Parts: sequence; C-alpha cells; structure tokens
Amino acid sequence: MNSRIDPSRMGARELRDEIAAERLTAAAAAHACLARIAEREPVVGAWAHLDRDKVLAAARALDLTTRRGPLHGVPIGVKDLIDTADLPTEYGSPIYRGHRPSADAAAVALARAAGALVLGKTVTTEFATYHPGQTANPHDPARTPGGSSSGSAAAVADRMVPLAFGTQTAGSVIRPAAFCGIVGFKPSFGTIPRAGAKLLADSLDTIGVMARSVDDVALFSAVLSDRPEFDRPAALTAPIIGLCLTLPGAASPSDATLSLIEAAAQRAEARGATLRPLQLPAGLERLVEAHKTVMAYEAAGALAYERLVHHAALSPALAALLDEGAAIDAARYDAAREDATRIGATVAVAVAELDAVLAPAALDEAPLGLDATGDPVFCRPWTLLQLPCLTLPAGYGPHDMPIGAQLIAGPRCDARLLAIARFVEAALS
Repeated sequence: MNSRIDPSRMGARELRDEIAAERLTAAAAAHACLARIAEREPVVGAWAHLDRDKVLAAARALDLTTRRGPLHGVPIGVKDLIDTADLPTEYGSPIYRGHRPSADAAAVALARAAGALVLGKTVTTEFATYHPGQTANPHDPARTPGGSSSGSAAAVADRMVPLAFGTQTAGSVIRPAAFCGIVGFKPSFGTIPRAGAKLLADSLDTIGVMARSVDDVALFSAVLSDRPEFDRPAALTAPIIGLCLTLPGAASPSDATLSLIEAAAQRAEARGATLRPLQLPAGLERLVEAHKTVMAYEAAGALAYERLVHHAALSPALAALLDEGAAIDAARYDAAREDATRIGATVAVAVAELDAVLAPAALDEAPLGLDATGDPVFCRPWTLLQLPCLTLPAGYGPHDMPIGAQLIAGPRCDARLLAIARFVEAALS
C-alpha cells in the first residue's frame, strides 16, 4: 500500500480492488474511516450508533477469511431506519430508544454476504419524515444536509464511509445527496428488498444507495438487487435526454439551479447527446398533491401503533402528518392512486421516447438552519410513479453549496439510467 494514500479518500471500487490485491487490509480501511469520523463527527453528527471495537474486530476477521464477495472489506453506513442485529435501530424516534432487532434487514444481510463491513448506523429523521436529527451539512454546518437520509449523505460526502444506504418515500435519497454533493440512486420501486426496513408508505418506500461516483452506486446496487447488468457500463454515443426544468404547480427552481442544469445539458450535448424538451402530460401537476395524499394515508396506517399508543412522543410535525392521514378516507386515497396510474401511463409514453429526463434534484442549495430538511417537490412525482432516479453533483451555487442534477428513466429502466448517469457524469467532469 502507498502510505501517502488515505483510504478514506478512496471510493468503494478502489478500496475493494486494493484489498483484493493485498495492498490494503480491511482493518486499515476501517481505521482510516474511523479516524475521519473521530475528526469530523463533532461537527457533522452523521452517526446514530458506532462501535469502534466491534468494527475493528469484524474488519480483522474479514482479513483472515477468503474473499467473500464483490464488497469484501468495503465499509458501509446503514441508515437507522434499517434493522441490524448487532447494533441498535431506533428509527430516529425516542419511542425505540435502545431497540435491538433480532435480525438484519434483507439488504444488510445481502451486503454482509458480499463482504461489506457495517461501520455503523447513520442518522435518520424521525421515521424518515420531516423532524430532523443532529446531522449538519459537511459543506456548511449551518445548513441542512437534507433528509431523511441525512446521516448517510453527510457521511459519504465527508469521506467517513464510501457507501451508505438511504431510503426514499418522497425525496429522501435524491435531495440529501444533492445538498451534500454526492451521487444518490433511488432504483425502481422494489428493486432492493425492503424486508427489515421500517415502513412509512408501503407503495412509495424504496431503498436506495449513496456514494461519491456513479460507478460505486452501480456496484452497490448491483450486489443488493442481484442485477449484474447495473454494473456493466454501456457504450453510449448519442443518448436522447429530455429537459424538465420546472414542474406545473410547483415553485420554480432558483436561477443558480436552472443555470447549472442547463449547463449540464449543454455539456452532455457537446459529448453527443440529443436534447429535447420533455412534453409533460396534462394533469402532471396533480401528482404532487396525489403523492402527499398517498404518503399521509399510508403513513397513518404504517405507524398506527406509534400514533395510537405513543402520540405524545411524536414530534408535532409527525403527529400532524399522521392525524391528517388518519382523516383521509379510503375513497380519497383510491382516487389519488387512480390519478397516479392514469397520469403515470401518459408519463411512461412521453419518457419512452427518451433515454432519460434531466431535471433539478431540489429547488436550490441546502437552506440555512437545521430545523427542516428542504422541499422534496422535485422528487414527489417520480417517487409516486415508482420510477428510477439518480442525482449527480452539477456544480455549486452562490453560497458555495452543491446543487444536484436529477436523472429519471422509464419504468424498470434502471440499467439504462445508470449508463446515462455515467455519460453525464463524464460530461460534467
């Protein structure tokens, strides 16, 4: 190993390859990540649970075994919404303080089977909703890292860990990844198994991944989904990319966001992409409200125990959301789902003529303050339609904070989306 190279600066693929070539040990990689955490955690606050001794023992055990899989020795962070048998899982709520699940979530078990080293549990907002945890944005601790996958995004961005799990019900992978300047991938609904993740909205919740490059999210998601095609780069020369700079009925993105998305489109075009304005179908503006209805109704059901038995322990924001959801009748919920199905069919037709859609990931840079996590409006329609989405760092805004470019593909076109993302990432670099 070159002693001048800090393993915390390496991506997952590079770490994996260095360990496989015996130029680096899993223990050395773990030491580097833990040292970075010791240095930066007092400022960033990305971790809910971390057991240094347990991590190092597990890393040394990996060094004594034969290579277990494509993530052998690679440290990962697990959002504290996803069960782990060897660490507490508290779902960002005092109701579950000290809770110890009896089993790993399916996605965690799959990662461990591939040789990944669970470094610890990253901070989530309360039950992956709006009430934030302790995490600050590593680029400016006075600003939010986004949510609900706050700790995962901040930890990856700050080089504490190369890979982390997130979950998305509205914009909880895409937005924090954009605010923290990393790559976030929300695959098609159900692509990564959800068993053992605390549900909030059954038709929306999706497990996603975060890293500092498209190659690394492709590697991680390929392992977790048993879809090796995700990690096979396709040779693209002239992809067709649709531009979607605004959403009907939503606030307009900032001038800085629009400028950077347009610049990203131009750079992709210079590499051979064909750009087309996305012809948005009539009624698309209703999807934002439909998403809110579906999310609130399903959350009231998923968190019925917490609402009915521990209402006083909920934050005011979550209590209000669950009470709102409980007041929605089944007919209104069904109508929102029918709206999504009908409008989604027309969106699928529009997107079928494109390889991907390029859009803002959020309205602007991460807002000042840690009492909120930003507006997910630019993610709600795509999450409701269960489409694969990915965000890339597009540049920096006027306050020197990252701004993300979001790519969206058609139903189950995840491998194509990852190929387009590699293409756009190369254009931006």
